[in-house]
Amino acid sequence: MIKKIDHIGIAVSNLEEAIKIYESLGLKVAETGEAKDQKVRVAMIPVGESKIELLEATSPDSVIAKFIEKRGEGIHHIAINVENIEEALKKAKDAGIKPIDEKPRIGAGGKKIAFLHPKSLKGVLLELVEG
Repeated sequence: MIKKIDHIGIAVSNLEEAIKIYESLGLKVAETGEAKDQKVRVAMIPVGESKIELLEATSPDSVIAKFIEKRGEGIHHIAINVENIEEALKKAKDAGIKPIDEKPRIGAGGKKIAFLHPKSLKGVLLELVEG
């Protein structure tokens, strides 16, 4: 079952600069960290029940670096919160939606995640987040 939008991931070239921009709007960073396996630094900013996730590449070969090189800074993905990620991933596959992750993996914040391919979702990269 889908519960809510967990976060919107935004690719940025400079995390500190992006944080200052969002803080100038009155928003506050709740947590920062690094997802070494994904080669990104992350800042999570709560907005109501959801969050904005700022993503800065830590390596030129990271997905975020490639995204910015190709498309520039901006919205990278939308993440939805699900109760059971295995069930949600199976339901997506059964509906003909192509997964990027065949099985869930651990993402930022230690939560189980799985991405669904934007070609199956009208150009939107969708992340499933359990919890």
